[in-house]
Order: sequence, then structure tokens, then C-alpha cells
Amino acid sequence: MTESALEPITVAIERRIDPERAIEATSWMQAGTDLAATFPGFLGSGWVRAGEGSELWYMLYRFRDIATLEKWETSPQRTWWLDSGNAFAREVRVERRTGTEGWFDAAQATGIETRVTQSLATGSVAVQPVVPPRWKQATTIWLGFFPVNLLATFLLGFIPGFTELPLVLRVLITTLMLTPIMAYWVLPAVTRLLRGWLQR
Repeated sequence: MTESALEPITVAIERRIDPERAIEATSWMQAGTDLAATFPGFLGSGWVRAGEGSELWYMLYRFRDIATLEKWETSPQRTWWLDSGNAFAREVRVERRTGTEGWFDAAQATGIETRVTQSLATGSVAVQPVVPPRWKQATTIWLGFFPVNLLATFLLGFIPGFTELPLVLRVLITTLMLTPIMAYWVLPAVTRLLRGWLQR
């Protein structure tokens, strides 16, 4: 089993809801989050409307790993729940996010990074921004990029004739090499290490 399959996974679902049936849809959405909470591996869920009177509603839920998520998603209980909302709810988009799929490991709904929090006092659900400040993002990227770039520059210097190449060509070769290394290995590893700091 891959490392990503063992990480918590968040699903963000965008739906179009008939505005004339908003009261019914509210009960339906809450029933879905309550139902998901009964499944093993459940870590949290919630839903939010894009705005008062908007047709766009977002639901997010998080499970311990892909295996527990798939048990929920393929369950007869979820199938029944989805069928009960067919008359007024239409699924538009679904996104899955794990720690290795996003540099800053946040649930995403239509490009807005969010965290679902449950208020124990009121039972209400709120969606709050958790995008790290830009200076933290920049620091994280630099902490990954500096040692990788330093090592690459050092090693490439041993290739005969490399330092004599035109600057543009050297930069082109270096960036073509380092971009996938940064995107697929270095940044996911650095953000995992700094996750607590990034989310404060």
C-alpha cells in the first residue's frame, strides 16, 4: 500500500441545490454529515452555502485513509442518502485531497482552501480559511528549494562543459530537472514536517 493511501483524505463536493427547496436541502445535507459520522475512520465533516440564496452548496468530509473513505462512499447507506436528494441536488464537482497531493495539505472547494470545524456548543458547522500566510508559504518553498538547488548546482559543476553553456540554457536544464523533484518529493516532505507550524 502506498504512503498516500495511508494518509487522511478530505473530499470536497460542490452541488447545485434548488433554491426553492433550501429548507429540505438543509436537513438533507445535515443528515449526510451525521450518517458519515457513524462510519469507522471518520475524522470530520460539514457543509456550507456559497451565499444566501445561492444554488452552490459545498460539503466536505475527511476520513483516516482511502480504505475507510471508500467504505463510506460505496456503502448502501450513502447510496440511499444520495438517492433521497436527487429531486433537488445535483453534484457538480468532487475533489479529493491528501497531504501529498497539495503542498499545503488543505481541503479544497472550488479553489478555496478550507477547514471544517464542528462547534460542540451549538452543533453548528463553520468553514474557516486555513491557507497559510504567504510568508509561511514562501519560507516553506525556500526551505525545500535552497538545499536542492545548492546540491544540483554543485553536482552539475562536475559535468564537463556544463559551466560553459549559455546561462539561459543552464537555467533551463536546471529548472527542468528540479521542478518535478520539488513538486513530487521535496515540497510534500517539507510541508508534512512543517504542517503544525503552517496551520497555526
